[in-house]
This record gives sequence, structure tokens and C-alpha cells, in this order.
Amino acid sequence: MAAEQGERTRRRLSTGERREQLLSVGARLFSESPYDEVWIEQVAEIAGVSRGLLYHYFPTKRDFFAAVVERESERMLRMTEAVPGVPVREQLAAGLDRYLEYVQAHAHGYRAFHRADAAGDQTVRTVYRRALAAQEQRILAALAADPEFGAAARERPDLGLAVRGWLAFTTAVCLEWLRGPDLPREQVRDLCARALLGVISS
Repeated sequence: MAAEQGERTRRRLSTGERREQLLSVGARLFSESPYDEVWIEQVAEIAGVSRGLLYHYFPTKRDFFAAVVERESERMLRMTEAVPGVPVREQLAAGLDRYLEYVQAHAHGYRAFHRADAAGDQTVRTVYRRALAAQEQRILAALAADPEFGAAARERPDLGLAVRGWLAFTTAVCLEWLRGPDLPREQVRDLCARALLGVISS
């Protein structure tokens, strides 16, 4: 009976829905355990699919984890896209609000994304580092175009390093926040905003 139910579930899901389901399961497992401790058989069992079907979507575990990381990076970048012509100070508060909404709503995916650099796999690390580089370049471009910060930003060779450090700080704050400090989102937002403004104003 359970097998028949599983067959019906598999038929109901479209290719895109099935892939999304597998990635959601993967995000949860990779967020809870190191890369080497996650088994494809475990993913298949939780998703209620055969191991062969999972390999049809993702040929290797590396491909699977890379897809989890890629999905989260695309989602993160979509939610924090810069708005041309809006001052950095305004964009910062709105962008951090969206970012923290994402962190709360997709906690498993966020944790899994930030485990990628420690995965020991160069392909997965490349996906992760490309996403961080995109965030960094987006911030630098917004600063360079901003009337308040633009001139100073263009003259600072250390600004890229400073922004990279701020991204690491924000990640650490968010991961700690997810572990349980009972702080309202607005307080976390203001903490991260002050940190960036301090970096770019110094």
C-alpha cells in the first residue's frame, strides 16, 4: 500500500516540482550534517523516491550539493537585488530586511549554503565563492554610484576587502541568530547596517 502511495506521489509531481522537493530535502540534510555524512540513500528515502530517480536528476552527490548551493545563491541574489538610483543608506535597510526574511524563511538552505566552503569539493566551493563574489560586486557597484559614498569608494583600494569582511560578519551574525538569540529582526538589521556604514565611512 505504501509503495502504491509512493508511486502515485511520483506521478503527481512535475519534473520541476520533484527537483525542488529533492533540493529542499538536501538543504535540510546538508544544513544539519557535514557533506561527508550525508548519504544519497538518505535523501531518496526521505523524499520517497528511488535512488535511481535521484541520480536521474543529479548524477553525483557533488552535483546534488552544488545544485542546493546554486539554488540558494540565486534565491539570495534575487532577494537582495540593488535598485538603481536609490541612495545606499535606503537600499541597505531594505536590502537587509529582505535578506533577513530570506534567512528566516529558508534557514536550512542558508545553513547548507554556508557549509559549502568546508565541503572539500572544488566544484561546490566554486559555486559558493562565485555567489559571494556576486554579492560583493553588487555592493561595490552600488557604493561607487552613490552620491554620498561614490567619490570616497572609488579612491579606496581596500574597499573590496572591507566589503568581503562585512559579508563574513553578516553571515556569522545570521548563523548565530538562527541558533537562538531572541532578537527581533529589526535589531539584527540595524546591527549589520551599522557595521557596513562604519566600514565604508572610515
